[in-house]
Amino acid sequence: MKVRETVARNLRIARNGRQLSQEELGLRANVHRTYIGMLEREEYNPTIEMLEKLATALDLEVVDFFKTDANQ
Repeated sequence: MKVRETVARNLRIARNGRQLSQEELGLRANVHRTYIGMLEREEYNPTIEMLEKLATALDLEVVDFFKTDANQ
């Protein structure tokens, strides 16, 4: 699995697990909801700063976005 795919999958799983819409996550992370969707669809590569914002909004560590099924 490619890194961007892993990040997108883990972002979506974390967001859905907290029952947040893309819009609510965007509000919490101070980014536009469409950007969240683009990340989840692997259309954009998030910066480290963006991953930090999203991790904070989801109460995660940045490293959690990179975990694969084998090491979650």
